[in-house]
Amino acid sequence: MGNNMDLDYEMFCYQCEQTANGKGCTRLGVCGKTPEIANLQDLLIYQVKGISCYGKVLSELGHPIEKAVIAFIESVLFTTLTNVNFDAEVHVQLLQESQKIKDSLREKVSASEGSSNLHDSDYCSCHTAQAQYRLPSTKSEMLHDAPIAGIMYDKSLDPDIRSLRQTILYGLKGISAYGHQARELGYCSDQVDSFYITALESLTDDRLTVEELIRMTMRTGEAAIEVMKVLDEANTSVYGNPSPHTVNVHIRKGPFIIVSGHDLKDLEMLLRQTEGTGINIYTHGEMLPSHGYEGLKKYPHLVGNFGGAWQDQQKQFDGIPGCILMTTNCLMRPRESYKDRIYSTNVVGWEGVKYIPKKPDGTKDFSEIIRHALELGGFTQDVEPHEIIVGFGHHATLSYADKIVQAVESGKLRHFFLIGGCDGARPGRNYYTDFAQLVPKNCMILTLACGKYRFNKMDFGEVAGLPRLLDIGQCNDVYSAIRIATTLADAFNTDVNGLPLSLIISWYEQKAVADLLALLSLGIRNIYLGPELPAFLSPNVLQYLVDTFHLRKITNPEDDIKTCLKQNVQA
Repeated sequence: MGNNMDLDYEMFCYQCEQTANGKGCTRLGVCGKTPEIANLQDLLIYQVKGISCYGKVLSELGHPIEKAVIAFIESVLFTTLTNVNFDAEVHVQLLQESQKIKDSLREKVSASEGSSNLHDSDYCSCHTAQAQYRLPSTKSEMLHDAPIAGIMYDKSLDPDIRSLRQTILYGLKGISAYGHQARELGYCSDQVDSFYITALESLTDDRLTVEELIRMTMRTGEAAIEVMKVLDEANTSVYGNPSPHTVNVHIRKGPFIIVSGHDLKDLEMLLRQTEGTGINIYTHGEMLPSHGYEGLKKYPHLVGNFGGAWQDQQKQFDGIPGCILMTTNCLMRPRESYKDRIYSTNVVGWEGVKYIPKKPDGTKDFSEIIRHALELGGFTQDVEPHEIIVGFGHHATLSYADKIVQAVESGKLRHFFLIGGCDGARPGRNYYTDFAQLVPKNCMILTLACGKYRFNKMDFGEVAGLPRLLDIGQCNDVYSAIRIATTLADAFNTDVNGLPLSLIISWYEQKAVADLLALLSLGIRNIYLGPELPAFLSPNVLQYLVDTFHLRKITNPEDDIKTCLKQNVQA
């Protein structure tokens, strides 16, 4: 269906920071999502809520949900995260599969011993509209039904209830991205898998109060910490603990493939299959921290990092003589100048972009993209190297714990600033560059996620014999930041809020929502958030976060730095 027909449908989406006018996209997503895709995604979320309603009943009856069903729910949540999948047919296939799963669970509920008691209770989740809904067979009929799944469908819904429900949902979407990465490596958390069902079902329960949904929001943060812990275990068990490593950010002569996203397993498989071919592999975006893992940096043809953050890809990929592999989110509409040479895998997709599937044994065949890269020939000459350092995960950073504590106690190291999170195209994000440059010389900067591309190629020198800028890793490495902070807090006999530490967070999509909820669930206060506050936070919910956690919107770098340092003195 073409874009002109897409615009006949209405949509409403405000899940990302760049949503139109700071209120919501209603004609076309700022991300490139059409009303057709938006409506199919709404219906997919509606369906997994229905699946979870039956899942909760079965769990209460003593019948645990199969991991395959959990993996499906996780994939659906991930597919609907910002900048992941824009292919309508993929959404239709997922919708059809969702109805099969829901029908199967409904039959299991009906056949379960004790299910007759469900009809005698005042409330049963399998009676909700989401559980009872039956998906039609054609895409046009699905789109006709989709408004019932829209965020604003129930005009009478309390705005604070709507706000908290959406906050929980977006946290779940972020969790699903991390859960998917861990599951690809054979790791998962039973706690998180169970929480998908619990939380999604709660979004259908009209009896829940604002207070109860606030508690569920904090539980979502706890689940985010757990899934990041599991992903950290998966990555470090398979590839080793990250350690400091220099990475060239300029190009080298020869054929190449750029790997973007977050998924280390895809990168590893590609590295293995390109050994001896003469192809250079570059990381892009959130894949940069992979250079710190021994199991990946051992490949000599992993030669460097190309470009910057996700929002610059259209310009940086424009007409390049090589191929791109998108492994997770952050896909933008490919320009015609490189659409024929971009490939996707996992849940990523765009209509007309070549897709590399997973085989039954879990492996992938990258031979087509390898042949394509060789045919294109690559760059014709080297550019003089420019190196940056990555690999300061919690294991590496805490190896310097004694030195850091001594530097703080001696006054050589005054304050820590964690400047990290998502990058984006909205004006005002130069705040984070300016902030990093204005941080006093006797302070250390920790950074993670693609927001670091604003300043990670700058030279910040050293403080107390340590680099002033420590790259902790991907956005899921908020877990590393938490580990570092809690260990230092123990060393100083305080809590994280008592540390000389300020968190300056940029957000764009739902992984950042999960990260923020993780920090709030730990009781961490005085977080600076920007460039804009989430549109899905109602005034009352926002006020609760301000009153309870002293959540702050960024203002200007000079004043915010002064406030941070003043709070440190008072603490």
